[in-house]
Amino acid sequence: MLYNADVAVSPLRESFGECMNVVTENRKIRIVLVDDHAVVRAGFKQLIDTTDDLVVAGEAGTAADALALVGSQPCDVMLLDISLPDASVLDTVAALRRRQSELPILIVSMHPEEQYAVNLLRAGASGFFSKAGEADELLEAIRTVAAGRKYVSATLAEALALAATGDAPAPAHRQLSNREFQIFVQLAAGKTVTDIADEMCLSVKTISTYRSRIFEKMSFSRNADLTAYALRHNLMN
Repeated sequence: MLYNADVAVSPLRESFGECMNVVTENRKIRIVLVDDHAVVRAGFKQLIDTTDDLVVAGEAGTAADALALVGSQPCDVMLLDISLPDASVLDTVAALRRRQSELPILIVSMHPEEQYAVNLLRAGASGFFSKAGEADELLEAIRTVAAGRKYVSATLAEALALAATGDAPAPAHRQLSNREFQIFVQLAAGKTVTDIADEMCLSVKTISTYRSRIFEKMSFSRNADLTAYALRHNLMN
């Protein structure tokens, strides 16, 4: 009697495929929550615990703790608050990208998306979610970035489309590079050139050069102008 390999192996393939499907279905998306407010992290965790496909794998309250956690705790998505006490969000995203280049990072913020999202997406973030959004939207955003796609809300997508087509004037701060934007926000918050230089481990001369570029690009001449602009556009942390 001839041995029919195709017939014999087929059931095994089907069985193995079924097992793999079960493993895939049971595999939860592991999330690290990074926010300096414990009550906010608790709220996110409570929401995530209501799902069947998401699980909180770790929590951190500072950028330094987030970097350490990523190095020791396997995770699939990071929810990163835009305002941490020990580092700017742009520097944090850059550091996370150096540590784990493929990790999807979803920024969460109270600020309007249109003001910060472009710079953060440019820096390597996978998406931007406003804390004013609905719970279901946040879950959708997590699943979207976990799947390797970018997440932007319908409102942000429309704003970006208008800016790209020239149908709406782009805000002046959109002309700034990520580093210039970071320094702009600190100047607007009242920090001196020396303060910023010490915090960023750069020379006073370098920060002064950035300051001059910012003033030129935004057509301002005083720090007070930067502060007024930042307040008007909800850019203050």
